[in-house]
Amino acid sequence: MDYTITCYSEDVQQKILDLPDTLAARYIVLTRRMISLGPNLGEPHTKAFGGGLFELRLKGAEGIARVFFCTLIGRRIVVLHSFIKKSDKTPPYDRAIAEARMKEIKRENA
Repeated sequence: MDYTITCYSEDVQQKILDLPDTLAARYIVLTRRMISLGPNLGEPHTKAFGGGLFELRLKGAEGIARVFFCTLIGRRIVVLHSFIKKSDKTPPYDRAIAEARMKEIKRENA
C-alpha cells in the first residue's frame, strides 16, 4: 500500500510549485520514491530531526532547498514548510515554523 502526500496549506503547495526547475524536478523524483517506499529514504535524500520531523533535501543547478515534513498514522505524509537554503545550517526560524505546524497537525489528528 502506497503512502499519500498532502501539504499543510495551499501556500506551502504554491512554494513547492514555485521552486526553480531543477529543485522542483528533484522534489518530484524524491516524493514519488516516498509514495512507494515510505518517507525514510535515508541520507542524502532525507534527514530525521527527531520528534517526528523530517527534512527532504533537494539539490539542483539553481541551489539547495529543504522541505520539512512529518508522518501520520495511515501512511500519510504532510509537507509542512519549504525554503531555499542560503547557509550551511538550517535556519532556526524555518525549523520553528515546521515544528509548530507539525504540532498543530498532530493535535488535529490525535
